[in-house]
Amino acid sequence: MEILKVEHLSKIYGKGETEVRALDDISFSVSKGEFVAIIGPSGSGKSTLLHILGGVDIPTSGKVIINQTDVYAMDETALAIFRRRQIGLVYQFFNLIPVLNVKENLTLPLLLDGRKVDNAGFQHIVKALGLEKRLTHLPNQLSGGQQQRVSIGRALINSPAIVLADEPTGNLDSKNSAEIVGLLKQFHQALRQTLIVITHDERIALQADRIISIQDGKIFSDEVIRR
Repeated sequence: MEILKVEHLSKIYGKGETEVRALDDISFSVSKGEFVAIIGPSGSGKSTLLHILGGVDIPTSGKVIINQTDVYAMDETALAIFRRRQIGLVYQFFNLIPVLNVKENLTLPLLLDGRKVDNAGFQHIVKALGLEKRLTHLPNQLSGGQQQRVSIGRALINSPAIVLADEPTGNLDSKNSAEIVGLLKQFHQALRQTLIVITHDERIALQADRIISIQDGKIFSDEVIRR
């Protein structure tokens, strides 16, 4: 079942001599439950692609269809609601709210959506992430690895259609990097969660089901490495 379809996606910054074509007519699709790694050198357009897939940057042209919904055909209010409910984002620099504790950061997407926290589901995520003893801590009282665990939990709390991770280990040491990749894979396998990871780390990419390589804003290769 196709959960994501990208059609002729382009993103252009500037005009005339200063024009930069960050994405150039990209098309691909992703099946439900697939783990896709998107790789490419710095400046290739991979992070721009992820931000557009996540509904946080608007394409110049083309379509992004998630769960049969044309993402950029919606108005800003509808897009904000859709993004909160259907897309989980994990950032390199965590993007936690510094004045909220771990529990508040984890449950923020639910609270913004006016939904009650399912205690059983919350406890399951907290236990899987190893955060049981950190729920009252603020982000600045956590290690980088712990902060990224909170970021993953926040991305999963709404049971989104897709989880997008932008260089999720880029700010971590090798030990924490391995643990974070292991957690992403664990949730992917246990929940059949569709996972798209932007990375420059070949070790992470090789754990995916499929690797899409981007160069100069175009898809250079698209290879299935396991089924």
